[in-house]
Amino acid sequence: MEIRTLGRTGLPVGRLGMAAGYGVPAAAVERAFERGVNYLYWGSVRRGPFGQALRNLKPQRDRMVLVLQSYSRVAALMAPSVEIALRKLNFDHADVLLLGLWNHKPPRRILDASNNLRERGLIRHIAISTHHRPLGAELNADPGVGIVHVRYNAVHKGAEGEVFPLLPANNAGPGIVAFTATSWRQLMNPKRMPPGERVPTATDCYRFVLSNSAVDVCMTGPSNAAQADDALRAAELGPMGEEELAWMRRVGDFIHKH
Repeated sequence: MEIRTLGRTGLPVGRLGMAAGYGVPAAAVERAFERGVNYLYWGSVRRGPFGQALRNLKPQRDRMVLVLQSYSRVAALMAPSVEIALRKLNFDHADVLLLGLWNHKPPRRILDASNNLRERGLIRHIAISTHHRPLGAELNADPGVGIVHVRYNAVHKGAEGEVFPLLPANNAGPGIVAFTATSWRQLMNPKRMPPGERVPTATDCYRFVLSNSAVDVCMTGPSNAAQADDALRAAELGPMGEEELAWMRRVGDFIHKH
């Protein structure tokens, strides 16, 4: 799998990431890790099998980018959440603390609590996820934020104009992680298709996202081993050609309008 430098964090990452929240079994996580999926997101839904996979992979901790998430708007709750997660995993730190779903820059109390965790060595980098694309551009100028998670798929392509072109060159800005590649499975729903167009698979959706060079990591959320394999196939097949991209854009535009 292609390895990218995740913006100003300097972290080496495979271009697919994997999230814990949908029930993927431990063996599938471990197999994906061996094939280059190292951005591993043990988020707000911290399922046991994913945690077991992380513990099993601990001997290869130096290759892993462990992501923990906090949706908390209460600064005092952030440290206990991170501490509990690390104890469950028997890890001494997370590589990334993801501050979940902010449409404006988090207030000082949240950023101070995050920086305190970094000073204690419990996290190394701060990420922020958003659906509000102008925030992604604003965070380019904040050296304290190393990663931005932004929605990007064939239905929601706004990041192509509002986020990606504004990124500084040479990894001087935040790393970019794209989420909701399937647009909450809308892109795979036969009932949502324009007349005469074939239905995209999950593999197609991931390949569409990976075809944009501004995206460092495309998140996947498999619920079983077969879905994990579908994600890995996207990395094997590589970027889409112009005809495939045009097809995905037609499907995405139709869904967006209807």
